[in-house]
Amino acid sequence: MKVHTTNYFDTFIIVADDCPAGVGEMPPLKGDKRTVANIQFELVKNNPYKYTSDEVLFQVYADRNDLTESEYEEAKEKFFSKGQACFRASPLGKRYGWGVHSNKEGKIAIYGCETEMYQKMLDDKALTVVKAMKTSR
Repeated sequence: MKVHTTNYFDTFIIVADDCPAGVGEMPPLKGDKRTVANIQFELVKNNPYKYTSDEVLFQVYADRNDLTESEYEEAKEKFFSKGQACFRASPLGKRYGWGVHSNKEGKIAIYGCETEMYQKMLDDKALTVVKAMKTSR
């Protein structure tokens, strides 16, 4: 079975052209439920360069489907057997103003679009710079 990946290496995903946020914003809860954006934000913001994109996206899937750790291996195989949207489609870059940096190991961290570090990543010629996907067509 083919295994798909969403990981980038030495890449900086900048906010979408139509992102309404002028600064990196913490995604809100929806009532008392954590959203996809909220889970992604907490995992990456609290653990910079600890997880790959694949690990974060699978953890979001596992959390939202109430999987136990004993179910992870089988679920992960099934999850990555078909293509998944990468972090270019994440609400963090589309709506909440966060750039996503993937280092040479594919581990990710986020930077608010107003920060000095965001600008530094944007100007780094060693990085491939891609835009988050626009919300509108």
